[in-house]
Amino acid sequence: MPAITRKSRTGHQQLIDVLGRHIVSGGYPVGAALPVEDRLAAQLDVSRGALREAVKALAAKGMLTTRPRTGTRVLPPEQWNHLDEDVLSWQQECEPRQLLRETGQLRRIVEPEAARLAAEHRSVDHLAVLRAALADMEEAEARGDSAAYVEADTTFHRTLLAAGGNRLLGSLGRAIDVALRHHFAISTQTPGAIAASLPGHRAVLDAVAAGRGADAAAAGPRLIPPAGRGGGGAPGLPAP
Repeated sequence: MPAITRKSRTGHQQLIDVLGRHIVSGGYPVGAALPVEDRLAAQLDVSRGALREAVKALAAKGMLTTRPRTGTRVLPPEQWNHLDEDVLSWQQECEPRQLLRETGQLRRIVEPEAARLAAEHRSVDHLAVLRAALADMEEAEARGDSAAYVEADTTFHRTLLAAGGNRLLGSLGRAIDVALRHHFAISTQTPGAIAASLPGHRAVLDAVAAGRGADAAAAGPRLIPPAGRGGGGAPGLPAP
């Protein structure tokens, strides 16, 4: 494990990143104890106080537990907060295919109902953002700018989740921002995928704007790569 460099961005966050990535990648297996505090602090070239704060942060994410006689141990992934931005980022780096698959599964569960709710409760402001996002997607496709497309597509889907008036769905959209960007960035690598996705987005927007909840819910799955093909959104799938 690399030592922490003093000239980095926030030292506290970098230390959390180093430990978090090491846990997600399996460097510290589930149930394993981290090295004793003095040894680990020396390995990372940080103070014991800084290490304790990083351990507390990871414990708050459900990744570590600290007890007096057993030390600091890695908890199973089932206990991690998988909606935490840091955890999602580490999974994107260390477990990209699993994150891709699970994001696709989550979208298939949530987005059709989110589209229905959006058709029933969307505001004028929500519609304005959705229309602007779709226009940006179309412009990005025309000039072959996949990065701009991913940015606009993420805005579209986050707004769709927020437009239904369910605060939990709105928070979910913000929480999984990293996962959505990862999902869209991978699926847009397939030639023609961006152009193929635009009619589905237009169909959802038209149904939401017209207040047709059933039509919006029916169109929602068109935005999501089919299950069981390439890990739920891997390259080769047509719908970002």
